[in-house]
Amino acid sequence: MVRTADQAEPADQAEPAGNARPSGNALRRALARARDGKPLDRAEAVVLLHARGEQLTELLSYAARTRDAGLVAAGRPGIITYSRKVFIPLTRLCRDRCGYCTFVTVPGRLESAYLSPDEVLDIARQGAALGCKEALFTLGDQPEARWQQAREWLDAHGYDDTLSYVRAMAIRVLEETGLLPHLNPGVLTWQDFQRLKPVAPSMGMMLETTSTRLFTEKGAPHFGSPDKDPKVRLRVLEDAGRCAVPFTTGILIGIGETPEERVDSIFAIRGVAREYNGVQEVIVQNFRAKPDTKMRARPDAELDDLAATIAVTRLLLGPSMRIQAPPNLIGDEYQLILDAGIDDWGGVSPLTPDHVNPERPWPQIAALATRTSAAGFELRERLTIYPGYLGEPWLDPRLAAHVAALADPATGLAMQTAMPAGLPWQEPDGGWGESSGRTDLHVTIDTTGRAADRRADFEEVYGDWSEIASRIQPGASAPHRLRSEVAAALRAAESSPAGLSDAQALALLDADGPELEALAALADAIRRDVNGDQVTYVVNRNINFTNVCYTGCRFCAFAQRRTDADAYTLSLDQIGDRAQEAWAAGATEVCMQGGIHPDLPGSAYFDIAAEVKRRCPDLHVHAFSPMEVMNGSSRTGLPVRDWLQRARESGVDSLPGTAAEILDDDVRWVLTKGKLPASAWIEVMTTAHELGIPTTATMMYGHVDNPGHWVAHLRVIRGIADRTRGFTEFVLLPFVHASSPIYLAGLARPGPTRRENRAVHALSRLMLHGAIDSIQCSWVKLGDDLCRDVLNGGVNDLGGTLMEETISRMAGSQNGSFKTITQLADMVEPTGRTISQRTTVYKQPPAERLAAAAVSDGVCASVRGGHHDRSLPLVSLPTAGS
Repeated sequence: MVRTADQAEPADQAEPAGNARPSGNALRRALARARDGKPLDRAEAVVLLHARGEQLTELLSYAARTRDAGLVAAGRPGIITYSRKVFIPLTRLCRDRCGYCTFVTVPGRLESAYLSPDEVLDIARQGAALGCKEALFTLGDQPEARWQQAREWLDAHGYDDTLSYVRAMAIRVLEETGLLPHLNPGVLTWQDFQRLKPVAPSMGMMLETTSTRLFTEKGAPHFGSPDKDPKVRLRVLEDAGRCAVPFTTGILIGIGETPEERVDSIFAIRGVAREYNGVQEVIVQNFRAKPDTKMRARPDAELDDLAATIAVTRLLLGPSMRIQAPPNLIGDEYQLILDAGIDDWGGVSPLTPDHVNPERPWPQIAALATRTSAAGFELRERLTIYPGYLGEPWLDPRLAAHVAALADPATGLAMQTAMPAGLPWQEPDGGWGESSGRTDLHVTIDTTGRAADRRADFEEVYGDWSEIASRIQPGASAPHRLRSEVAAALRAAESSPAGLSDAQALALLDADGPELEALAALADAIRRDVNGDQVTYVVNRNINFTNVCYTGCRFCAFAQRRTDADAYTLSLDQIGDRAQEAWAAGATEVCMQGGIHPDLPGSAYFDIAAEVKRRCPDLHVHAFSPMEVMNGSSRTGLPVRDWLQRARESGVDSLPGTAAEILDDDVRWVLTKGKLPASAWIEVMTTAHELGIPTTATMMYGHVDNPGHWVAHLRVIRGIADRTRGFTEFVLLPFVHASSPIYLAGLARPGPTRRENRAVHALSRLMLHGAIDSIQCSWVKLGDDLCRDVLNGGVNDLGGTLMEETISRMAGSQNGSFKTITQLADMVEPTGRTISQRTTVYKQPPAERLAAAAVSDGVCASVRGGHHDRSLPLVSLPTAGS
């Protein structure tokens, strides 16, 4: 449905240039390309929007042919769908002022700012009795940001914001009626999607238009409406895809956009749909003037114009996209709109009016079926979530039973005889579940290797690789610097290492030969002043409790689907057992992180920490990345601050600052698809520090980034450290490429060079001087020789013995999954320095810990067993005769 907004003062707007009719030759050429199934560029699409008469009929035939091929491929030839729904106008207040909207009003015209829970449930129950299966929640954007009455209502009823009320009502509708919520709450953030995905099988927001002009010019339809900024709305579409939310979007035609702007909007939707695969349907909606709005005198969009736009949309988006036009806005032109290439009529209600277009009632479903049949099609009911999205990662497990109760298992459409009935909505039962899968991967990764170099769903899970490639900025190396620039930067670093400008920092990253040696020597001199000559390490154990994850990070070779050969999940007992083994081996820390498992209960992170503390009360729990914190926050409904406090009460002592990768969203969205944005990472780290919870900080580099990103990342880390003093160390993580999906797709380079590794470790020591004392290298990723290089260039810490390191090994690291204390000492010995055991927070371990670690050599026996032959295969090889 169209996202609505409220009325603004009338103003006339001149039509822009760009509506000139193309030549006959241009139309014939564009039609010929459509006839032959050739890709259309923007100019050709604009030309086709002008097709009328016989040329329109020809255009529609090509679009219908494309639609019909898609229906055959989907296993539903000749089937046009609709959703039987009720319309729940949760609030008609909004902070926007759109020129065509009659849905939105002002508080004085409402009895209450929001529908009450009883009113919501009354609508839903009546709809369920009539066989409806969708509850469409429509509301204005952030009404509490504009209207005090909305804020007061939310406060009086115990809700932090409108979205909290939306979430609560969606759960009640699920539990008490069985209707499936489809949420249209307007502009949402990544965090909002995380909160709402568990309570709604699908969501939506009309893009409407990418025309900035219609947003910025006074008198334009979207002027004065902050949520109608095209950049903001495109970001919402992208965040929906990143969060694997089946999403409905579309365009609104006839509001003053040019044909070129209309085509740009369709191309923008196509780009998002290809990159994330999350756009489940596209609505093409025609403007109809409404009384009492500032656009009341504007002519309605012509239906031939609508048909041409639908046809162009079909040709541009292809046969697999579901395309919809609202049937109550087309008069009697059902045949025309079906000929144009739609395959869905959208939501139709036998109970509630179209509150966005109240003057135009829905057609009766029986009449719609008759009209559809007259055009040669069969009308079938679908659910709010389309068949292609009924599994993971799109459908949250907490909704699986609700959807399964209404879905036809053969088609994924609505089961014709199903009547909705309330079912409990709750976190997965039974707390942390039983173990499953390849739970010995932490050992066998070094003996047998991984089952394959990539997941079986490689071609679809990460999105369209060619679309992703278009996001990557060309040039992944620093520009060549004049040697005088590097020398000047070195002189500046000598006098004020932390005061380097960005240009000076970039010059140092280009250092080579004698310049690089001088940079390393300077960084090492600062290291010696701050840390002395001892190289520190911690005796610890990594416990990656599951690798089942559907986030879709494109660099990650660790994540698996639950059905993959290498997938595993540890039981709570196994986690506790591994912690006890680590303690017996002299460990002072367990580092625990895992995939974002869809079945993960909201209490799982607390349960894991508590179990370790129950078994080993004095073992430091260094656990849960910012991504896991955000996941836990969304699953429990707790704000980040409250979640972190609960985690600390459960036993978490510090957080790993992983999931940072590069703190630039342009890079992050190429690398990670659905991982948290940089702002969320910063929020988690800053909040943890404010609560007195120490964290590490990290940077993963050498993939699709460039040195400018490294400098900017270091600036962000330095800024947080200056404010909070909460980072214990900065850990540099060079990209391991061998089995990384983004490398296998040909988009990432094979990690940083040796020179780059040396330069960035040294620069980190300089730029973070006075804010973070410890600079750590990763022996897992660098290997012994490079570790010695960076130890001579500013690094003071080696990290841990690890005992099990699966994440880098799954990516193709060839440096093993643990190191004994003896091996660490042997690695450091050629530098002339000695090693010293520390705790997580850089204190001296108790004597009994030192003694226990000396006996085990820092690695528990269950891990060391079977590792005498360190051949380190990357991928399992078939046995003879297999």
